[in-house]
Amino acid sequence: MIWLNHEYTWDTAALIPPCWPEHPHLVHEVAVIADQRRRASLAKTSDALEEWHRYCLPAFIDRLSSRLSGHCTDTHSPWPGRPSHNEHTDTAWTQRRHDLYAADTDRPRPDQSAGPTPSTPRLGMVDLETGEIIGDAPPGAFPRTRTLKGPHE
Repeated sequence: MIWLNHEYTWDTAALIPPCWPEHPHLVHEVAVIADQRRRASLAKTSDALEEWHRYCLPAFIDRLSSRLSGHCTDTHSPWPGRPSHNEHTDTAWTQRRHDLYAADTDRPRPDQSAGPTPSTPRLGMVDLETGEIIGDAPPGAFPRTRTLKGPHE
């Protein structure tokens, strides 16, 4: 990212640190901003380049500043979120989340405990030609809902 630091960054707080390859979030961001700049330079008019300068670059610099927060200004700092991430992906916490999800999805809802009621919506098939409802109900249990349109004979 030497080209970006040299050509576009005058404020040293907005410089991309030399350790950027060690920051996955920066690797992704740098790839996008570089591709956006390349695409803008291939456009037949300057509109895309203007958009890149006006929106893409400032937004990238803002995200860079907020995500690094000065952690790597003098030397590379390891990822400060590692302890929280490790705790989140820990086997015990992962199992706890799975158990909570399973308990939530396995528990019958209050409206389902006594089985379907007349107010409970049901899925069924409708014969598009006749309008009859096809399903587990006995034939003729539901009135025909489709009427013929046009002159009646």
